[in-house]
Amino acid sequence: MGWPHVSRAKVIILLAGLIGLGAGFGAFYWRGGLPGNAGVQSCSAAASLAQRLEPLARGELAAFKVTERPQPTPNLTFKGADGRELKLADFRGRTVLLNLWATWCVPCRHEMPALDKLQATLGGQAFEVVAVNIDTRNPEKARAWLQETGIRNLTDYSDHSAKVFQELRAVGRAFGMPTTLLIDPDGCELGHLAGPAEWASEDALRLVRTALGR
Repeated sequence: MGWPHVSRAKVIILLAGLIGLGAGFGAFYWRGGLPGNAGVQSCSAAASLAQRLEPLARGELAAFKVTERPQPTPNLTFKGADGRELKLADFRGRTVLLNLWATWCVPCRHEMPALDKLQATLGGQAFEVVAVNIDTRNPEKARAWLQETGIRNLTDYSDHSAKVFQELRAVGRAFGMPTTLLIDPDGCELGHLAGPAEWASEDALRLVRTALGR
């Protein structure tokens, strides 16, 4: 293909981003839940909460799309800082802001300090920013970048196969990078955002606090 220094998984993500400008563009502005009806009943509480978030998707979070018919988020698998395999279901009981990022993604790097600040401000037993790095080469590069940049509050989660991106793309939630989902304590999607955002802004704090019932 003529891209000798670009991994296959990275090419898939880059091409997905280009495709997203066409077929995926409508998905960014689609207000429904994930495809299919399975799981809608189990997320009835999330639907009520999502309605309260609707008027808060403004300002710095104007691109945040509230999910009108929440369904369970795919049970993604990734690794913790100690290399232990984790599943998204392991975070049940707390609200999660799931973010997929990579060191080669400039918008991703730009928003990481804000995500770090959001974790420092609201992180705890009830909430966590789960930022999953999907660099497919040089696994240590992401950890080194976080240290060099002064990111101290985010846990070093990773999936160096980038399978989490492909699984979210399969359900219409990842067409480019970064990709972010807000998930309730039952694992139901409350909303999603394609692209970067100022997650340390008052707009973001207000929306996350509302998701936490504060």
